[in-house]
Amino acid sequence: MAETPRRVIPIAQSKAVNPEDALLRDGWVRQTVIGEPRLSEIVQNYKAMGFEVHVEEFKTEGDSGCNTCFDAGQGMGFMYGTVYVRKRSEPAGEDELF
Repeated sequence: MAETPRRVIPIAQSKAVNPEDALLRDGWVRQTVIGEPRLSEIVQNYKAMGFEVHVEEFKTEGDSGCNTCFDAGQGMGFMYGTVYVRKRSEPAGEDELF
């Protein structure tokens, strides 16, 4: 059985204390925090719907609320990404289905 090639979603690692402020000012909307394999699926689906997609590394330090699941996952080597989307400024290319 042939193994399908693994896709890697680039996750930005901002040096800013709170990169979300700049993203929100630029029109991005925070959608979710999630890890693989669903991260790749969500990014692909938003792009297919005509959105621009940006993924930031999720960090729990300084974040209020319960982060037990994220902390445990990161301790086991999992990486989580915060997905931001915004409408494309230019129209997407022609879709052969429509």
